Amino acid sequence: MSTPLTTASPSATEEPTGPGKSAPRLRSVARKHSAGRPKRSVLLTVLATLVVVYTVVPLIWLIINATKTQAGLADSNGLWFAHDFALWDNIRDTFTYDDGVFTRWLLNTLMYVVLGAGGATLLAVLGGYALAKFDFPGKKGIFALVIGAVAVPGTALAVPTFLMFSKMGLTDTPWAVIIPSLVSPFGLYLMWVFATEAIPTELLEAARIDGAGEARTFFTVALPLLSPGIVTVLLFTTVATWNNYFLPLIMLKDSDWYPLTLGLSVWNSQAETIGGDVIFNLVITGSLLTILPLIAAFLLLQKYWQSGLAAGSVKE
Repeated sequence: MSTPLTTASPSATEEPTGPGKSAPRLRSVARKHSAGRPKRSVLLTVLATLVVVYTVVPLIWLIINATKTQAGLADSNGLWFAHDFALWDNIRDTFTYDDGVFTRWLLNTLMYVVLGAGGATLLAVLGGYALAKFDFPGKKGIFALVIGAVAVPGTALAVPTFLMFSKMGLTDTPWAVIIPSLVSPFGLYLMWVFATEAIPTELLEAARIDGAGEARTFFTVALPLLSPGIVTVLLFTTVATWNNYFLPLIMLKDSDWYPLTLGLSVWNSQAETIGGDVIFNLVITGSLLTILPLIAAFLLLQKYWQSGLAAGSVKE
């Protein structure tokens, strides 16, 4: 008796073969590959474009109008060049106008940045490292104090600071601008968080076991690891000090101690006084020269401050 022939059905786990049966597998692989990619959002793209336009258009306007004379500013479109190119003449006139007072204001600003922003960065590094790696009574209270200080705007403290410095006889002196600039609650908090994540406690303990003192441990072990955070805090404090306007406005009367922000404001207000010299072209050119050092600093130190901002954002 012959045994009937049976046709074996393909297994459910068997992969399809043939020229027309590989499409489902390819679609599955494509879905898995695209699952890891971020989804595109039209709304976010539009918002990012608006932010870029809002940021770049004033800079383009500043660059274009810095090439115009005083007459060209009134006779031409604000977003296009005039018939004459006067950028180099404007730069020369900016540095020579009023016996070269712009140079004095530039040097004053550099002094405030070096002493104020540099000192604020140094204090933030030392304080952040101590708060991150040492335990002492009152640490939680200091944390609450720092968070509260970050939330208070600097303009709210300007008048009390003026009254205090007036009692001390320090108003109308460079110290009235430098000393308040040394306090940076945000810089201290940023260094606190960065030092907590960037410096392994085991590494410090190993250095102490080898006989290194606290100062040597800090300068040889901790400080190199803190360099991205230091650059980040330095950039933030530099920008804050470089663009500081309200504090010098209420603290300084002698124009020889003005920073660039206050000096350019004085030039701009000359047009509102009777018989004042209208020099809007020099104000615009001076504003362009004022922002160039900040742009250069961000471009040169970009890799450091970006890594500093990202520290601690990924859990290992």
